Amino acid sequence: MMKMTWMRTQMDRRNFLRGATALSAAATLPMKWPKSAQAADGDTLRVRSYGDQSTMDPAYSLGVFDEDVHANVYNKLIQYKPGSEWGWQLDAAAMIEQVDPTHVKFALRDDIGFTNGFGAMTAEDVKFSLERYVDDATESPNKPDLGPLSHVEVTGEREGVIVLKDPFAPLWSIALPYITGNIISKKAIEAAGGRFGTDPVAESGPYLRASWNPKEKIVLKRNPDWKGEAAAWENIEILPIDDENTAEIAFEAGELDLTRVSLGSVERYRGEVPNNGTLIENPSLFYVWLGMNLDHPKLQNKKLRQAIQHAIDIPSIMQAAYFGAAEPSTGIIAPGLVGNRAKSLVPPQANFEKAAALLKESGETNVTLSLDILNKTTYVTMAQVIQATLAQIGITVEVNVLESGAFWASAENKDLQMMLNRFSMTPDPYYATAWFTTEQAGIWNWERFKNEEFDKIHVEASKITDNDKRAAMYERAQDLMEESGAYRFITHEATPVIHSSRVIPALRPDGLNLLRYFGKA
Repeated sequence: MMKMTWMRTQMDRRNFLRGATALSAAATLPMKWPKSAQAADGDTLRVRSYGDQSTMDPAYSLGVFDEDVHANVYNKLIQYKPGSEWGWQLDAAAMIEQVDPTHVKFALRDDIGFTNGFGAMTAEDVKFSLERYVDDATESPNKPDLGPLSHVEVTGEREGVIVLKDPFAPLWSIALPYITGNIISKKAIEAAGGRFGTDPVAESGPYLRASWNPKEKIVLKRNPDWKGEAAAWENIEILPIDDENTAEIAFEAGELDLTRVSLGSVERYRGEVPNNGTLIENPSLFYVWLGMNLDHPKLQNKKLRQAIQHAIDIPSIMQAAYFGAAEPSTGIIAPGLVGNRAKSLVPPQANFEKAAALLKESGETNVTLSLDILNKTTYVTMAQVIQATLAQIGITVEVNVLESGAFWASAENKDLQMMLNRFSMTPDPYYATAWFTTEQAGIWNWERFKNEEFDKIHVEASKITDNDKRAAMYERAQDLMEESGAYRFITHEATPVIHSSRVIPALRPDGLNLLRYFGKA
């Protein structure tokens, strides 16, 4: 862990931004990436993930970096369709149909089998998998994704009906094509004692996980028993690299075929991508914010939290950390999605006079707070801006720079005070509000934000098909978050990706990988 402190000084914005940008390059040093033993192998796809695998059990997936593996070695009833428009396509399902608002009938393909002798995929496996996510005994952090799932009725060896307690709009955009859609073998999990960890027990997808060297490389190998459309690549190597700048060095050295890049590099890559590569620019659904732990003794005073909100200057962050290539956000729901707010309650520009007045009203003096961040150039720069602006009203910020494993375990940190965070998103607003409910406090809700009205909105809005009504509800939910003083919304970023000339990438509309569909040029 690396700590930084910022002394209070009078400094104009232009000089501050110049200094912060220079400091960020020194604060985050490039990590090492493994030299591939197959550097000349034309049948191996090498991609970067922003985090390392945490588990092979989808019930305990921590998000995109686990799904990068799970989506290739397991199957779902449906998968996201690559391209510029959100949609889905059949995967394990030969047929799937919503027969009424709370019942979905499906039939499985007859050619999908599990490894290690666990037999063909059946409707019992679908029932077991989906019901396991929502079983309280499982304690899955991904339970919210399945919303009001009641149960799965098995009507035949490969046929069944998904039964919901209430209508659920995000079923087709979140529950089935994303993390909770992964189908695992009932027999294999029961043989493993009900839960498994970082080693697979039975796989069924177009790839198998061949090896995993923690913090270095995951290797997927084509499944010889896969009967679906053949995967284009014999091997996929996934390299966990936290920092975009480090990943760019790896790409330019020929060690990667695809990576997301920093927004500061976009202009350079618009001119030319090394090795005859290509730049793809996608809108982003990610959301970035500063959060404050409402349970921490130092942050009990709402006036203090409001002072912090008004003292953080988002335009300075956009310029210093994102080089002007991203826009300030108004909440957790991106433009173009139902529930995006036209503006936030707290303007993006800092108001130091108002912030100082709120701090005075709070009665707090000699305030020192810690800010936990992921060890990435962008976040280090953001933290420096926040340190500097809060120093202007007399608040000292100590920055804790954490490696990936430590940062994503922050829910267990009893002394967590403030944090810079970034969550992935799907095209339905339900997925944004799901992680800030009372039920999620201390799991994904690191701010420990608890609000009955918010919880009710989260549940009720998912049942409604009228988008105008849904939008008003989700806008109100974000108002409640901001009114608590626990959140300073920052940006949705953007998702620029570069790829080598030998790859035909398959990406979601927000630029995230669908590796099983990658092709060869």
